[in-house]
Amino acid sequence: MLTADPTRIHDLRADLEDAGYAVDALADLLGPAAGAALHRDQLLPARRSLAGRDEPAALLVRFFVLGEALPAALLDLAVPRTGAAGLRALGLVTSGVRAPGTAPTRGGPPLTAAVDLRPYGDGRRTWWVVSDLSELLVGGPLPTSHVLGVGGASTTLASWTPRPPVDRALDLGTGCGVQALHLSGHARSVVATDVSARALQMARFTAALNDVSLELREGSMLEPLGEEAFDLVVSNPPFVITPRQEGVPRYGYRDGGLSGDRLVADMVGGIGRHLRPGGTAQLLANWELGPGEDWTDHVSGWLEGTGLDAWVVQREVQDAEGYAETWVRDGGSRPGTDGFDRLYGAWLDDFAARGVERVGFGVVTLQRPATGRGPWRDLVDVRHPVAGPMGPAVLAGLRARTWLAEHDDDALLDVAWQVADDVTEERVGRPGAPDPQVIQLRQGGGLRRTVRLTTLGAGFVGACDGDLTARQLCAGLAVLTEVATPVVVDEVLPLLRDLVKDGLLR
Repeated sequence: MLTADPTRIHDLRADLEDAGYAVDALADLLGPAAGAALHRDQLLPARRSLAGRDEPAALLVRFFVLGEALPAALLDLAVPRTGAAGLRALGLVTSGVRAPGTAPTRGGPPLTAAVDLRPYGDGRRTWWVVSDLSELLVGGPLPTSHVLGVGGASTTLASWTPRPPVDRALDLGTGCGVQALHLSGHARSVVATDVSARALQMARFTAALNDVSLELREGSMLEPLGEEAFDLVVSNPPFVITPRQEGVPRYGYRDGGLSGDRLVADMVGGIGRHLRPGGTAQLLANWELGPGEDWTDHVSGWLEGTGLDAWVVQREVQDAEGYAETWVRDGGSRPGTDGFDRLYGAWLDDFAARGVERVGFGVVTLQRPATGRGPWRDLVDVRHPVAGPMGPAVLAGLRARTWLAEHDDDALLDVAWQVADDVTEERVGRPGAPDPQVIQLRQGGGLRRTVRLTTLGAGFVGACDGDLTARQLCAGLAVLTEVATPVVVDEVLPLLRDLVKDGLLR
């Protein structure tokens, strides 16, 4: 059991800092090949790279990340203030068991890590995150109480979260506390909730180790919130669609206990009560789709009656078979075993019984309007790579879409728009042809959109340099093309709104 003793925590923080136990330092320590392999959950190259190395950072990686058993003397060297005794008192080590694939140790009885403790950063800050050991170190399927560390979903959510300064923020389903760490950098106060007492213990330790103040609450989803409202809510909820069948393990970090995608649908339907006017919620979600079902219709059904603005970006779609395989593997079961085949079959039976053909994954951004206007909706499919971090683009996109919702066409035409610095124009045509066959804009940042233009649209965008209003440009194009001004305006307005919402025009 983790014990966040303030004095020992203070000593451990100082030891980790002195050891240079940071993201960049680890990348340098491992090298690109071993670092990339570790990112793919392949430990052997990192173990070979660090074999026998006894500088403090290398010892910490060997012990807490790679699962090597080390004697107390080497741990005393790695964290001299804390020492092996202090690590044991904090609940970070155990004894007598070696991780699979590691060599015997010399210099005393072997000690092994009880948790995963590794550096994590956002490019500006470094934190240390405590979570449960992965299935690679456990040596088999994970226990259902497993507390997940930093993974692909948590880094995706962190990247997509807008980060304006706010008064109150909420991390809903905090797990080991990754999103709460990010929120602490731009929120005056942070509440973090989880249904798992074990997860909250990890989050409490992580917060203490990083000298971050959190208000932690135990409870399922929205239950611990009462009538409270927040400026920003983030959630990596347990969105995985798991069969509700006997014998199928239900992992707390990924399975919310409801059938299908009901958990996320309920969250979307209820989160508006906990947003202040102008407040936003950022979350990840899965949605299940039947044969021929349009994902936008499915997700739009969640939004009915909420009164919330919604910007939903679908990032991936898997067929039912691929989805089932992904999440059976995630729990530590491996193909070719009876356990894998049994669970795989249970997933496929569940999907077949409910007519599920595909499962979508995406990022959901919600906003409570600050005024009495009706909500805006934007549901888009973006499978290609986007800029990282996406948070600044999400914040700018929220503001742009809100401005568009609150201003009519006349107001839009009265602005002198300018092409954003990251936008380029591409023209494609036959060699020697007088005119291009294709004219399109490419966005370097944000969603990295490609927008195809008509000749008239290209002329309009090409003239957007911030000097003349859109109305003046339309009038000028009407003269040049000998097309009536209202016709030009009718063609330009949809393009203008589309380019403004994602920041190609500003």
